[in-house]
Amino acid sequence: MARVISKSDLPHLHSTRDTRDRLDLLTDNVGLPSKRLRADRIIYHPGDTAAKHYHSDCHHLFVILEGEGLIHVDDGHHRLKAGMVAVVGPNEVHWFENDMPANFAFVEFWAPPPHETVWITDDV
Repeated sequence: MARVISKSDLPHLHSTRDTRDRLDLLTDNVGLPSKRLRADRIIYHPGDTAAKHYHSDCHHLFVILEGEGLIHVDDGHHRLKAGMVAVVGPNEVHWFENDMPANFAFVEFWAPPPHETVWITDDV
């Protein structure tokens, strides 16, 4: 049987670094443990950025839902817009930036769920 979960029942975590917010979709925190996949919804408000980091043991896929922003990777940066998908491989340093006046939102998937996130900068 399908399981329906209200948004109000999902863990909603706020960044201590800026105004980004994360809504857990498929994690142990939601009671939907998965050994093969993890998913969150992230909203970057205007001016928000993430710290440089990488995951050594998974692929990271981003489905852009609304707005636009930048993904920074080892070889430069790419502008992402609603409807686009970006994939980052294991050990690939990445971070996001919302340099626009509107929200930048995406769903992110990890396959398999990461065991460790390695932060390159300490301003997490």
